[in-house]
Amino acid sequence: MSSGPLVSVLVPVYNGERHLAEAIDSVLAQTYERWRCTIVDNCSTDGTAKIAARYAARDGRIRVHTNERFVGVIENHNIAFRLVPPESAYVKVLHADDWLFPRCLAEMVAVAEAHPSVGLVGAYALRSAWVDLDGLPYPSTVVPGRTLGRLGLLGGPYVFGSPTSVMFRADLVRARDPFFEPGSIHADEAACYEILRSADFGFVHQVLTFTRKHPGSVSASFAERYNTYLAGNLAILKRYGPVFLSPEEYERRLRERLTQYYRYLAESLLERREPAFWAYHREALAQAGFPLDRGRLARTLATELLQALACPHRMVGQVARLVRRPRPARDATAAAVTAAAAHWKEKAAEKRQVAAVVDRALPDSDRAGR
Repeated sequence: MSSGPLVSVLVPVYNGERHLAEAIDSVLAQTYERWRCTIVDNCSTDGTAKIAARYAARDGRIRVHTNERFVGVIENHNIAFRLVPPESAYVKVLHADDWLFPRCLAEMVAVAEAHPSVGLVGAYALRSAWVDLDGLPYPSTVVPGRTLGRLGLLGGPYVFGSPTSVMFRADLVRARDPFFEPGSIHADEAACYEILRSADFGFVHQVLTFTRKHPGSVSASFAERYNTYLAGNLAILKRYGPVFLSPEEYERRLRERLTQYYRYLAESLLERREPAFWAYHREALAQAGFPLDRGRLARTLATELLQALACPHRMVGQVARLVRRPRPARDATAAAVTAAAAHWKEKAAEKRQVAAVVDRALPDSDRAGR
């Protein structure tokens, strides 16, 4: 298909020699032919530049932009967005370790062209070995943006995926600079909610993209190790909850998100998490407008420990981990453990073995003063 609106395919990459050729080959294999591909090389030190140059020499629709200096991953995406030519009608991001199925551009463009109100198009995605982003009922070709934004914030179907999974209407990309919010590890999801404020969501009920999962990658490892999704979800809810939700829905969802967050932090107290972990979450909560509440954290920990009384063996293991923690970390949770121990001794005399373990977990000064 040599006619039709122009699609800008953007490939931001850093040291992507292992999979870059496969990604570009998937663009060349598209049944929709009216595209231009811009590879944005973030000062790679491997063979990325040579691979990109080889493909650019083969096909005039492919060009390479090399950054003057190394930048962060979000800024590299924003550089790519700024390179979208004015004649482009759509923008399709393709991460260098992912690829597109042959009819990806054709199917996404068809939905957007048939429905001018659509500003964002998604589809099923193959994520390593399983199909993802499958929460919308068939056909659901067009979902009002306000409806999908509300459902997403209330815990409904998640259909955005990674930037590889969606296609943007180009005028909406050009309307914001930077398009991805700097400093946000979940800027891609926030950009989708921003679009849904004024545009609808289109969906193709076919598997059109492949996203490679890299458990060992720096970004994936950091996100999973620190569970940045909690902070990201809270920040997005704080920003877009008042836009898509009623005041009652927003307040209820905010309470749920904060409760979930503090439960995770309470569990982390027993996991001997490093200072950098707490520094990240302290900063993330502060940026979202909810500074870390030590009192609430202590109460949440006490509640979690009390609820675990139904499973004494598990509780012994949890408290045993606390015993092995460094003295400063134990001090941070001493108040919560003291409260839990007092309750156990008063209400559950049969749990003396567990209470004894709790006693051993307390700092000497706290034990002597009880």
